[in-house]
Amino acid sequence: MAEPLFLKASMHDKIWGGTRLRNVYGYDIPTETTGEYWAISGHPHGVSIIENGDFTGQGLDRLYREQPQLFGHPTSPVFPLLTKILDANDWLSVQVHPDDAYAQEYEGELGKTECWYILAADEGSEIIYGHTAKSREELAEMIEAGDWDKLLTHIPVKAGDFYYVPSGTMHAIGKGIMVLETQQSSDTTYRVYDFDRPDASGKLRPLHIQQSIDVMTIGQPQNSHPDKQIVDDLATTLLVANEFFSVYKWEIKGQVSFKQVAPYYLLSVIEGQGSLEIDQQTYDLKKGQHLILPNTVKSWILSGQLDLIVSHVAED
Repeated sequence: MAEPLFLKASMHDKIWGGTRLRNVYGYDIPTETTGEYWAISGHPHGVSIIENGDFTGQGLDRLYREQPQLFGHPTSPVFPLLTKILDANDWLSVQVHPDDAYAQEYEGELGKTECWYILAADEGSEIIYGHTAKSREELAEMIEAGDWDKLLTHIPVKAGDFYYVPSGTMHAIGKGIMVLETQQSSDTTYRVYDFDRPDASGKLRPLHIQQSIDVMTIGQPQNSHPDKQIVDDLATTLLVANEFFSVYKWEIKGQVSFKQVAPYYLLSVIEGQGSLEIDQQTYDLKKGQHLILPNTVKSWILSGQLDLIVSHVAED
C-alpha cells in the first residue's frame, strides 16, 4: 500500500536551548532548555520512529535497512539526510563541520553539509557565517589570539531567510533564532569558540581547535540564490541543490497535484493546515508535522493553506 510515513522525533537538551519548540509548534518538550528536534532522522544519536501504517513503532534506521524498496533501493548504507528544528535561546558555539573524507577517516561517519531556513528571528538577531582570515596560518593565529571580533563575520537575519552551510564553513546560529535545518546525517561538530561559558555542571565544553583548522574553508562562503516559481496554486522555491540534497519551499494555496521525480521525499509542515491525498486516502496535515513520502508513493495531492520545507537526496 502506498502511504506516507509520519514520524515521531527525538529531542535534545542543549546549553543554548529554550521553549520555542513548545510555544510555536506545540511539541511536548522534555526540558525548558530543549534545543534540537530531530524530526526526520536515522542517525543513531536520535532515531525517528514511524507512527502510522504497517511499520508503526519501527525506527527509520531499521526501516531503511530492511525495506530498501521504500527508498528506491539506495546505494547509501545509512539514511543519508537529517531534518532538525533548532531553538537558539542563546548563541550556539562557533563551529565547523568536516567533509565526507575527513569525517569518515577520523569520526567514522558522514561529513556534514547543511542549510538553514530561518523560521523565526527576534529583532536584531544575527548569525556568524564565514571568517576574514586569508590563509590557514592567519586563521590559526587569530584563533590562538582570541581575536574573535576581527575574525568572525556577523550577518543580520530575519524569518524567511535561507543560508547554505557547506562543510568547512565557520558558522554559528545566534540568540533568538529558530531554524529548520536540512543536513547530511552526521553529528560531528568541531567547536572553535564557545563564548567561555560553563555548561550545567559548571564545566567548559571541549573545543576542537586543530580539527577546526584542518577542515576550515579559507574564503567567505557563497550562499545559494533561491529560485521561486509560481504556477496556479503552488509557489515553489528551489532553495539549494548540491551533491547531497535538494531543498525546496512549497507554498500551497488551494489544491496541487504532484508526481514523483525523486526516490523519496522528506516533508516538514512549517505553517498552515490542509490535507494530503494518496490513492484516494486522505491524511490531515498541520503545522509541526514531519513525514516521508516513500518510493511507493508515485503521485499525491496537497490541499489547503500550507507552507512546507521539502527535501530529497541528489539523483545518482
